[in-house]
Amino acid sequence: MILRALTAMAAPAGPRSRLSVFYFHRTLAEPDPLLPDEPDARMFDRILGWIGAQFRVLDPLEACERLYDGTLPSRPAVITFDDGYRDNYTVALPILQRHRMGAAFFIATGFLDGGMMFNDRVIEAVRKAAGDSLAIPGTADRLPIRDLAERRIAIERILRAVKHLPPDERHSRVLELEHGLGQTGRSEMMMEPGLVARLHGAGMRVGGHTRTHPILLALNDEESLAEIVNGADDIAAIVGTSPDLFAYPNGRLGSDFDDRHARMVASAGFRFAFTTHAGVADRSSAAMMLPRFTPWDRSPLRFRVRALRNVARAA
Repeated sequence: MILRALTAMAAPAGPRSRLSVFYFHRTLAEPDPLLPDEPDARMFDRILGWIGAQFRVLDPLEACERLYDGTLPSRPAVITFDDGYRDNYTVALPILQRHRMGAAFFIATGFLDGGMMFNDRVIEAVRKAAGDSLAIPGTADRLPIRDLAERRIAIERILRAVKHLPPDERHSRVLELEHGLGQTGRSEMMMEPGLVARLHGAGMRVGGHTRTHPILLALNDEESLAEIVNGADDIAAIVGTSPDLFAYPNGRLGSDFDDRHARMVASAGFRFAFTTHAGVADRSSAAMMLPRFTPWDRSPLRFRVRALRNVARAA
């Protein structure tokens, strides 16, 4: 009760309100030691309980509209998911429905129907790799993978090395890793279009996230605009309506996208767009750069205190 009251003081109803936007990627059926930061079903259920006890969870589009209209209730919050993982439908959706909460799902449409994002290809390649070491793609160096801790380090090293490369070069490096280990980057990790349509049919918002999840600053302007527009067109074809919401891949202003891309997103017809910068949105926030933040804590008190601090530091 105290934390809820303090949250209401920091985010009151009306024009002075502040909108908290929580974001997730995967919701695992069971814990995965290589993905310690991703909640499993039981933890996600608990997290939604913590959020629901402290915040009023709103429909994402409605919340954004009411933010700028100055009509938000106190303690407003929104839940979002990035990328388009199958477990968002199979695991997260039933839990959201049980809590009577809506959410926005930002879909990288080029990976539907059996595709895999580069980071997941790296994770799965290292997970399945045999032997005691593997080569870092593009170098002569090798990384030890004798135990779980070393495999985690190897994943972090490789992802750091390839993340901000131009898309074609990044793809080549990941392909080199997979071929060296005798693997292919195909799986059922991501949704197919039919599941995206079912999310929409269940009352969830489906938003844009580009087609192939590039670092937009690694592309030229023509390529960036094509990624944004093509992703929006793909979603419109799947759900029957153009998306209003967008999330920037990786989401860091200055390192992943800049003001040019925000203008492109607006020109493509999106009304609101989200970053991965911590903070809360108020009426002074740029509609194309709304912040998002999810506490990483796995105890209820720490999670809720950190969520409160995120709201209060903007007050």
